Amino acid sequence: MTKEILKYLLLFIVLVVAQVVVFNHLCLFNVAVPLVFIYFIIKLPVTLSVNWAMTFSFILGLMVDIFSNTQGMNALACTVLAVMRLPLLRLYFPREEDMTNPEPSLHTLGPAAYTKYLLTMVAFYCAIFFLIESFTFYNWGLMVLRIVSSTLLTFIIILSFDSLTAKSR
Repeated sequence: MTKEILKYLLLFIVLVVAQVVVFNHLCLFNVAVPLVFIYFIIKLPVTLSVNWAMTFSFILGLMVDIFSNTQGMNALACTVLAVMRLPLLRLYFPREEDMTNPEPSLHTLGPAAYTKYLLTMVAFYCAIFFLIESFTFYNWGLMVLRIVSSTLLTFIIILSFDSLTAKSR
């Protein structure tokens, strides 16, 4: 149990530092921003209660907000994503009992279900984040472009992280 807690604590710290130091300074074509720190929320075990997931997600978003000067946008979007985590997972993988490990990954869910789950989670987060950021529909074309491009960039980076760290069968 302590080993799992240390693993998630290390993942939390590494993702916050990577987001603040590296990924916040990347912006492709002035529209696509990788938001890879949400990988922590995606990797939380299915057996974790919603209250704990919301707490950890809020703290994660707050840490990124503090170092990125984004005034609570990440904290709000992370908390909403934590609430939607299990319903979105059940959308693609209805029986949690069939999972060999309670942590969602390529190995436990299978490539098709995990890819759909990951893409939905990232798209949901990017949509919430950029809607909060713009807080208007004045330039909706740019907002949709930022949502789609950031979703694709974040999805590719997180999928590559997960495929690199996946255990071989």
